[in-house]
Amino acid sequence: MKILIVLTSHDQLGNTGRKTGFWLEELAAPYYVFKDAGAEIVLASPKGGQPPLDPKSNEPANQTEATHRLEADTEATAALARTVPLDTVTQDGFDAVFYPGGHGPLWDLAEDAASRRIIETTLAAGKPVALVCHAPGVLRHVTAEDGAPLVRDRKVTGFTNSEEDGVQLTQVVPFLVEDELRRLGGDYSKVSDWQPYVVEDGLLITGQNPASSGPAAKALLVITERLAANPAPASAG
Repeated sequence: MKILIVLTSHDQLGNTGRKTGFWLEELAAPYYVFKDAGAEIVLASPKGGQPPLDPKSNEPANQTEATHRLEADTEATAALARTVPLDTVTQDGFDAVFYPGGHGPLWDLAEDAASRRIIETTLAAGKPVALVCHAPGVLRHVTAEDGAPLVRDRKVTGFTNSEEDGVQLTQVVPFLVEDELRRLGGDYSKVSDWQPYVVEDGLLITGQNPASSGPAAKALLVITERLAANPAPASAG
């Protein structure tokens, strides 16, 4: 089993002068779900190389067992330092794709043609894609095979308006994930702020917030293992 994890390369939090990037827990928790299942993991980002870490995600209040494990894992940190440029990657050879969040993806991956291509071709090939927290916003320009927005009439979730308000960035981000998914016609749902919540619709998996990253990875793993055991043609719907 081979899984592609796509990370942001964007490190500026709008015009605030503050840093952003990927959210550490949203990489660490899925990374070890996949690694402990024996998967081969490839990390990619738009610019390649070391992706920026949102410094807030490594503050003591946001650290977890998985984040501590990642920081002590020399193999993982070495792989993180040399992520593959996303525009050199195709879905061929991968069994699934996972997108961690953090605010960074709202600026780069949401507008990135290579990211859009990876998602569209992965789903068209009958393979699952999971995105958590802010990463469902990356779907804003992704289309289904008929040209309609991918999320139209699909069950989805993502970082809520109230969660964004809770971190006081509603006026900073380029768009609100919840609003964007609704605007595109997604069947958006959510639970209470900061509680784990994962939604599956065919091969598309979305998670609401950082706490949802591990559960979303497990859901992706279940689908991937099921497809491997029964490699009949699958539908992206």
